[in-house]
Amino acid sequence: MPNHTSSAARPPGKRGIVGWALFDWATQPYYTLVVTFLFAPYFVNGFMDDPADAQSLWAFATSAAQLLAAVLAPVLGAIADAGLPRKPWIAAFSAMLLLGLGGLWFAAPGSATSVPLVLLSFGIATLGVELATQFNNAMMPGLVSERRLGRLSGFAWAVGYAGGLVSLALVAGLLVTSPDTGKTLFGLSPIVALDTATREGDRLVGPFCALWYLVFVLPMFLFTPDRHGAPAAASPVREGLGRLVSSLKDLLRQHRNLALFLLARMIYADGCAAVFSFGGIYAASVFGWGVTELGLFGIILTVAAFTGACIGGAVDDRVGSKTVIFVGLLIFIVGSIGVLSVDPDEILFVVPVEAKAVGGGLFASAGEQVLLGFALLLGIALGPIQASSRTLLARICPPDKTTEFYGFFAFSGKVTAFSAPLAIGIVTALTDSQRLGISVSLVFLIAGLMLLLPVRVAR
Repeated sequence: MPNHTSSAARPPGKRGIVGWALFDWATQPYYTLVVTFLFAPYFVNGFMDDPADAQSLWAFATSAAQLLAAVLAPVLGAIADAGLPRKPWIAAFSAMLLLGLGGLWFAAPGSATSVPLVLLSFGIATLGVELATQFNNAMMPGLVSERRLGRLSGFAWAVGYAGGLVSLALVAGLLVTSPDTGKTLFGLSPIVALDTATREGDRLVGPFCALWYLVFVLPMFLFTPDRHGAPAAASPVREGLGRLVSSLKDLLRQHRNLALFLLARMIYADGCAAVFSFGGIYAASVFGWGVTELGLFGIILTVAAFTGACIGGAVDDRVGSKTVIFVGLLIFIVGSIGVLSVDPDEILFVVPVEAKAVGGGLFASAGEQVLLGFALLLGIALGPIQASSRTLLARICPPDKTTEFYGFFAFSGKVTAFSAPLAIGIVTALTDSQRLGISVSLVFLIAGLMLLLPVRVAR
């Protein structure tokens, strides 16, 4: 196991560690509000007329952005590891994230001409947040000792989920209204007068996430020390690309166990992301959920993910990262099958239940309650899977190639990330069934779990 020495310019201190963790707080609303619970369901069920076509387009846009991020991540990481600091990279990709989030405001319902602009904006935001996250992740081994990496990673994920929860409560509870009632999740009038007919509340999600990120990413820039070490190479691009080629050879020849883990993570991360990205869309389509149900659904799942991340970080340092990932994946697979087993008239694929009554109470039908129960398993499992994956790499990667190997880590999480949404889009378009489309993600989850089994972790 490599001995990680600090790559920070000075001891980070509490402010530096908290500032680093707040990066997750800053970025999580993008995943919670845009990708999962509010904007994506609005895009599919409110912005466009045909939900199946909209899901296909959203899936294709996601796959394109993830593929580009996968290609760029290891290359940029190798260039940065040639001696360049990491914060300027984070700043550049942050600008892309802010620009893309701002473009989501133009998703006025029924405006077919704005569909390309909205999808392009989503792609730019996705590319920005993924690459900025890679460079932030690479700072982690220099902040604490190796034995505390699990707790630090779990703490950061928990902070991120808390940020997603608070932002979701603010947006769904105070800004976004139901088109039917004009009220927010909390039954209030919005604190800002917004046009319900043009769905300004849903469209405001993007600019809100941009402002949130801009405010809360600042502590990382101000207080978390950047790397130091050898001066930057005279030609960091040339040297970085040379290091990349060398590292690829080393990865396949000398670090085959690490390569196997990255392959497993590449596949199971794709499955997890697909389930979470399209789970809210599926639930909204099956039960006709509006902003109230989706907002509460998101809050419940975020609390579950926060709890799982808190527990997983502590357990990781005791039983090991691989064990936490393995158990988490088993729980996630069970939850995914359970969610897909629910439709308006049946649960567990074959058990008939009474359909949701018109005007019924919140989550009053048996189908909604069963779906919510299985979705809780997804939330509880996701945090430990993500946190322990990041921790395991930090413990086994060469310390002088941290950013580069986190580039491979980002690559492993994104290189097939385009294929699950692409497969979902193709199957949905061919079958006109959202359930069959999303069920493709189970193939990725099970395959990733099987590949994780032979990965060896030194004590």
